[in-house]
Amino acid sequence: MRLIDLIKQLRLISLNGNDHPAMHTAANLLSDHTGGCQITQAKPESSQEKAFSLEINHTLDSTEWASAPPSSFIFLKLSADGGGQLIVSHRHLLVGFVQYLLSDMLEEDALPYLEGRLFEPAFQSHRVAYDYFLTQEGRITRGLDRESYMRELARNGFTHVEVNGLGSPMALETGPKGEVYPMFYTYCPALDQFVYSSLNKGIYPFYYLAANLTYLKENARLARKYGLIPGMLSFEPRPVPEEFFNKYPMLRGARIDHPFRSFRPRYTMTLTHPKVLDHYAEMIQKLIKEVPELGFLNIWTNDSGAGFEHTKSLYVGRNGGAYLVREWKDDAEIAKLAGENALRFFRTLKNAAGAVNPDFRIITRMESFYGEHDTIIIGLQGHLDIETASLIQRGWDMPYPHPRYPDRSDINAGCVFQQGFDNQERSIVDGIRETGSQVSFYFAYGPQTMFAPLMGIPYPALTRKRLETLRNGGIDRLAHMGGTFQPDKVPFNINHEVLRNYQFNPQQTLDTILNRYVARHAPGDAGNILRKAWGKTEEGILGYPNVCSLYSTIGFTWYRLWTRPLVPDIEKIPQEERDYYETQMCTVPHNPNNVDLSKDVLFTLTTPERAGEDVNRIDQNTLPPLNEAIRLLQSIPSPPAIIHDQLIRIRALRCWITTQRNVAAWVEQVYGYMKTTKISEKQNYQKKLQEMIRVEIANAHEIYHLLQSDVEFIALTDQGETPLVYGTNLAELQLKRIELMEKHIQDEPYIDQNFIERMAGMPIY
Repeated sequence: MRLIDLIKQLRLISLNGNDHPAMHTAANLLSDHTGGCQITQAKPESSQEKAFSLEINHTLDSTEWASAPPSSFIFLKLSADGGGQLIVSHRHLLVGFVQYLLSDMLEEDALPYLEGRLFEPAFQSHRVAYDYFLTQEGRITRGLDRESYMRELARNGFTHVEVNGLGSPMALETGPKGEVYPMFYTYCPALDQFVYSSLNKGIYPFYYLAANLTYLKENARLARKYGLIPGMLSFEPRPVPEEFFNKYPMLRGARIDHPFRSFRPRYTMTLTHPKVLDHYAEMIQKLIKEVPELGFLNIWTNDSGAGFEHTKSLYVGRNGGAYLVREWKDDAEIAKLAGENALRFFRTLKNAAGAVNPDFRIITRMESFYGEHDTIIIGLQGHLDIETASLIQRGWDMPYPHPRYPDRSDINAGCVFQQGFDNQERSIVDGIRETGSQVSFYFAYGPQTMFAPLMGIPYPALTRKRLETLRNGGIDRLAHMGGTFQPDKVPFNINHEVLRNYQFNPQQTLDTILNRYVARHAPGDAGNILRKAWGKTEEGILGYPNVCSLYSTIGFTWYRLWTRPLVPDIEKIPQEERDYYETQMCTVPHNPNNVDLSKDVLFTLTTPERAGEDVNRIDQNTLPPLNEAIRLLQSIPSPPAIIHDQLIRIRALRCWITTQRNVAAWVEQVYGYMKTTKISEKQNYQKKLQEMIRVEIANAHEIYHLLQSDVEFIALTDQGETPLVYGTNLAELQLKRIELMEKHIQDEPYIDQNFIERMAGMPIY
């Protein structure tokens, strides 16, 4: 007898008097699967008919077990006459487990479930950190169905979700002509974009706040329906319009705008003043009263137009209002005062929120506090939590090397390349837990943090390895960068299939999960070839040296790597012919990245020496296994849907990596040409550069044809191209790109090393 035979006997589902939307969602899923059965809120003992009961209970009678059940659990018991119970310790486990039960467990032997089986989820919390599609820049992607997306989050084992997206494509923030800074306010919107306090009432139009709050509340409603805990991710403290300081000039705090990307100063309120702290307390209480189930506020800072006074890191530096540092002090004392000021802000929010919802938690990201790290860690207590890539790092410098290249440690937080786990992490986590606080570690196996803006790149074994590494290190909370994908866009999301199976039943082997999955979608030889192709894809991914962390994520879109031409001297192209992509770059007119792919603002992204090494590593270790994966999938006659889908996505990954490789080759060869004085060496560099451009022309043709396919492998918006999201015109822009590369391939390589100064002295228009 199989588990499905017991499920078919269900005739009555009891909700035990619980009217929460998630209970109804779970019951309806079960009812739909059985062909329809009655749902009642009455408890089983009040009914004459045998009932299957759903229950949310934070404890389970330990007398039934050899030892007390874990703090996070799922208990399933079924009988042959339609009775039984499903008890989950927390509501956010219910809908996801029911979906898992109906999709992955039905063929299991029924015997263990007659007595009852206890499941312990791998992670107590699986929270989205920066939900690319639901609330951040990807919320304007083509055809986004928020309910389908939320259902998929629950199915994949997520427990917490961010709901505070803006109700319009862009924020209300404006700036001088030519300034890119307003772009950075479209994601992680601050509290004052949803509600006002008595201090700032009227600063933002009420219709704007109402539209944003409506978007937030609808997301929260959907979260409730699928049992997820809604919360917020905000950059704080963010600046306020100068109009506010005209009224309250003595409440001016830190200047927080990027000194290169912004053309006018932007200031926060000073957090040292009690009136400002009251302002934040009033806003968070208003929000929780509007959405009582809000469970957390995640605060990112010191970036993207946000920052604490006198903190050391970008972009604030040691500046702020007059009330925190009253005279010159040494760096250590300022760091202590700045850290304590941030903690005071977190506690203010925690206490105000806790007065309405005692379970509310404040979370912050640690990387931004590299100058105040120790003060923040020591000051954590009770419902003040952190998320991080590593507790032994300071700032953004990753203490873990690339798994294939030990000489490289500039890897993206939580991605496929962060595979190690130092034992020091566990001891620090244990110390933080003793204070009543929690730590979530980054897990980035979906949108946003690696291979952006591609969707659905498969690497199931690497996904499993990261999950096991964290769990074996004693980590029980994930901060999942990016969220998931809409199922209609990525119908074969194998990474998250591995994720949800591991979350609900971590004892299963990877082979069991993958064999069951491919048998369902690609039986026989096709499934065996698919698994080999996944293995080759992962081999290629591990061979990728991560040319540039910025280009591996948001920078691939910001700097238009798939629409700008790779040519020897970008300024040889007349300005009007460059406008088609430059007007949509997330850049300013004097950013050297406009003409030099090795630079961004005042940073060096890569060097000619490193770039040349990257080209060799990609040619030797990345492209050959990807080519083999593609060859394997192309060898399958009459391929099922999953083969076609995965083939397109792996071909898109090859195109993405080829562009990254060619960016590195451009840096190596243009700089090499300019540096040498020998004619023969110049000729060699120019020849290699022209070979690279021909490769990128062929790559652009491949991108063009992939965009004609029926597989959505890249996030695109149909609401008009923006500096943060490619538009649905991406295919036609490949043709312009190809034309310019062909036209300018013979140009002499050149970069104006005085580009910043030259352009900074030019009028904007």
